Amino acid sequence: MQTTIRISLHILCFVLSLYALEGVDFARFFRRNKARQAQVLLILLSMALGFLVAQFLLMLQVFMI
Repeated sequence: MQTTIRISLHILCFVLSLYALEGVDFARFFRRNKARQAQVLLILLSMALGFLVAQFLLMLQVFMI
């Protein structure tokens, strides 16, 4: 049960961070015809941010108990 909650929280945080980072125009920081690299950067950043947020929330849960 706890593993299911952890996985669900990580996926939820990934989706939320992807949604939040879509507001940033990463293509502006790249050269022309490099849209794929901008998309890869967006996915990697959202994975990293989602992981950090999920770990933070899980640690908050440990300290609340």
